[in-house]
Amino acid sequence: MNYRKAVLPFLLVFVTHFITAQKTDIYTNPLSEYNHAIELYQNKAYVAAQHKFNNIKGKFDNSSELKANCEYYAANCAVRLGQRNSDDLMQKFVDKYPTSTKRNSAFIDVADYYFKIAKYSYAAKWYKRVNTTNLSLKKEEEYNFKYGYSLFATKNYSAAKEYFLSLLDSQEYGAQAKYYYGYIAYNNDDYATADKYLGEVVEDNSYKTDVSYYLADMNFKLGKFEKAIENGLPLLKKSRGIEHSEISKIVGESYFNLQKYKEAIPHLKNYKGKRGKWTNTDFYLLGYAYYKQNDFENAVNNFNKIINGTNMVAQNAYYHLAECYLKLDKKAEALNAFRNAAQMTFKPEIQKDAWLNYAKLSYEIGNPYKSVPEVLQEYIELYPNSSHKDEINELIISAYITSKDYKGALVFLKNKKSSKERTLFQKVAFYRGAELFAEGNYDLAKENFENSLSIPLDATTTAKAMYWKGESNYRLNNFISAINDFKSFKANSEAQNLPEYDLLNYNMAYAYFKQKEYTNAITAFKQYTSKSSNDEVRLNDSYLRIADSYFVTRNYSNAINYYNKAIDANGIDTDYAQFQKAISYGLVGNSNAKINELVAFLNKHGRSTYRDDAFYVLGNSYIEKGQNQLAIESFDQLISNFRRSPLVSKAMLKKGLIYYNTDQNEQALTTYKNVVKRFPNTAETKQAVKNTRQIYVDLGRVDEYASWVKNIDFINISDAELDNDMYESAEKQFLQNNHKKAITSFSKYLQNFPNGIHHLKANFYLAQSYFSEKEHLKAIPYYSFIVQQEQNEFTEKSLENLSLIHLENNDWTKAIPVLERLETEANSPQTITFAQSNLMKGYYANENYTKAENYAELVLQNSKLEDRIKSDAHIIIARSAIKTKNENKARSAYKQVESIASGELKAEALYYSAYFENKDGSYRVSNQIIQKIAADYAAYKYWAAKGLIIMATNYYELKDAYQATYILESVLKNFSEFDDVVEEATTELNRIKKEEAKTNESVKN
Repeated sequence: MNYRKAVLPFLLVFVTHFITAQKTDIYTNPLSEYNHAIELYQNKAYVAAQHKFNNIKGKFDNSSELKANCEYYAANCAVRLGQRNSDDLMQKFVDKYPTSTKRNSAFIDVADYYFKIAKYSYAAKWYKRVNTTNLSLKKEEEYNFKYGYSLFATKNYSAAKEYFLSLLDSQEYGAQAKYYYGYIAYNNDDYATADKYLGEVVEDNSYKTDVSYYLADMNFKLGKFEKAIENGLPLLKKSRGIEHSEISKIVGESYFNLQKYKEAIPHLKNYKGKRGKWTNTDFYLLGYAYYKQNDFENAVNNFNKIINGTNMVAQNAYYHLAECYLKLDKKAEALNAFRNAAQMTFKPEIQKDAWLNYAKLSYEIGNPYKSVPEVLQEYIELYPNSSHKDEINELIISAYITSKDYKGALVFLKNKKSSKERTLFQKVAFYRGAELFAEGNYDLAKENFENSLSIPLDATTTAKAMYWKGESNYRLNNFISAINDFKSFKANSEAQNLPEYDLLNYNMAYAYFKQKEYTNAITAFKQYTSKSSNDEVRLNDSYLRIADSYFVTRNYSNAINYYNKAIDANGIDTDYAQFQKAISYGLVGNSNAKINELVAFLNKHGRSTYRDDAFYVLGNSYIEKGQNQLAIESFDQLISNFRRSPLVSKAMLKKGLIYYNTDQNEQALTTYKNVVKRFPNTAETKQAVKNTRQIYVDLGRVDEYASWVKNIDFINISDAELDNDMYESAEKQFLQNNHKKAITSFSKYLQNFPNGIHHLKANFYLAQSYFSEKEHLKAIPYYSFIVQQEQNEFTEKSLENLSLIHLENNDWTKAIPVLERLETEANSPQTITFAQSNLMKGYYANENYTKAENYAELVLQNSKLEDRIKSDAHIIIARSAIKTKNENKARSAYKQVESIASGELKAEALYYSAYFENKDGSYRVSNQIIQKIAADYAAYKYWAAKGLIIMATNYYELKDAYQATYILESVLKNFSEFDDVVEEATTELNRIKKEEAKTNESVKN
């Protein structure tokens, strides 16, 4: 027993020693390495430490705390080294060793590390996992502050708030907690809480500046403007940049709300905006402050930067902007601003007042977007109970008249019963008639003059309407009615006080002249010439018509006397006067004077349209004197130089007759046969055939005549009588103006005798009948036939009417060739002018601008042109110059148009006047011209719209972005029917908005 007792302790000692010796042998080296790794970690040698921990962790049992520690520190090193998988390594440690004593430390250490390097979102992620149960009070406060700040820094204010709340009484973190807790309350608009806690740290130097700003901002938002100023002003002295800008805004707006506008202005100006940009509200505040100081220029300069405003602030701004414009006497600008305010509904009282001002200003200066009467009526419709209703109704009538919308005025006045309104109806009907007369619409003009005369309340208007009704009847070829109208005018007591009276005798004389009452015509023309007149053109024309009247009534001596007066006046148509004088000498039997006058005429007037007539008459005069060779020479001049003259065939007949009478039969036969060949189906041809027959009979060579005449398809001797009878029946209907029956009869004649004796006349009269019945398209083939023949007595009229038909159909391709022939073949100066004036239009339509300009300049050489044709010519020159980019020429031409045109051409000329002023940099002058278009020519919407685009450009150059953008936006809303206008306005609006967006945050391009 004792042995056993002694042996047992020995064994225990041995075993213990053995085990201890074994453990030391196993762990001594790894533990040393572990401790070395810890030392590396503590010395921040994280790369080496991480490497060491990773190398030795495998030397410890999985259940060993040391192994867990190795993985913890390796992951911790990865965090500190910012390795991409650091979070994964730490998460792996936590998951693998849930009972490790390092677990909570891991959360805190990692979070603290991220907090230290300001990666607050990472820090918050790890702080969230910390278990604070076993933390000391100090550690818990530190944790609450760091976690709270991490949440604050990542703008998770609601979560951060509770952590700062727990620290408000902390000795170490209390001040910081109050600042951040107060800031969160400030950020959440909880100004009472913010004021309490921020107020407690306002004297803390760490927060003083920021807290003062927040307090200033809070007090501003709470409406404590004096307090905001008190907080803000001291900050301005030491603040710079953005901070100074923001504080200036608070102080400036606080003064503004206290209505201390003078004090507000410098601070509002010092605000630099967000990212260097102001908003519409910022511009409004400064603009209104200037407005209240009566500094209207600066007020405008700020209000007019408010673009695209669609709120109450904008409505206020535009209303006050309009008031400022009025103070500066900028009524056109005020019109737009009132209109803009009137289109907004945020403040109905402002909207109503803006509408009234907009309506009145529209009446005063015109409206570029709508007719003024339409604007005024719209106001009445919107505010039917307005105290200004009667005033506006008065303006509506006046506006129709001042804007020259006579058609609209007549509709408005139609059923009005008061004496004043009926008198206005009489005047407006007259104005409408005058307008239509100027446009060449004589039927409707006459109808309006008659409407005016139906209410003879105003004596002056009655007299004028009577006169112009006479002018309309004259233009409509109603000469008897015209004479009666002129007589009624002359009998009116007001007539002599009117400018129309000066032309009464002249116009009445012409009516008599057209009616072939030549005695009365002479009397009236003499009455006109007996009074001194500065109108040399009409005076000279009167001498010519007196002479013509004497000529027609065979009083040739007096005719010569008055033709001499016209020649002495050296005016227009002196060639005609000299030619007629020569004819008159012949008719009084003074053949020598006749010949001398004709020779003098031919020597003096090398380009006269009467030269072919002169050669013909001269030839006949030589025949009468037996000077056959001189006669032949005169006829040859005519035949050679005027191949398309209708006198060529007659001259050839005369030559043949000379040859026949002088026994030069072969030459006579050749001449007559040439007439038949060149001029089939004419009276001259029939005479030539007859004369040829006589020569062959005289020569005894009738068989040759029979052989020759058989080859002439339009001569059928056996059918001649039937041919004549059928033609004469049709002609009788035509001469009696029974055009429908004439059409039927001439059609039958041409069907039965397609190459009949009267074939040429039948085609012409059939065409004329269709034309008179306004069946113009049916007339085309018959006029076309006439003009395809050799020159004849119907060629000129056929060319004229054929061109009119093509012009009606706007078919320039067919019209131009006809007009070109008409120009060269016409004898009448008026017809030549007609051809040339339409050729200029046709070439312009076909984009041949050079020819268009040439013809326009040719037309302008005619001194007897009406203003309407003159303006047409100038406009063609101007438009062609614009198309060919010759702006200097266009400028000059449009000036000419402006001086004489009316209606739409006047509007176009004014537009280009504004365009060129804009080009010259005269923006205000350009705008004044465009305003004139709006006031006087608003009915011509296209030019009004084009003008508004220039006006917008002008305003932008004048630094008024509001006017520019508002006008362009209004153009897009009101003139969408004009594609080119919309495109141009859109381009310009985008350009301006892009530029303005650089300084105005509210502008969205």
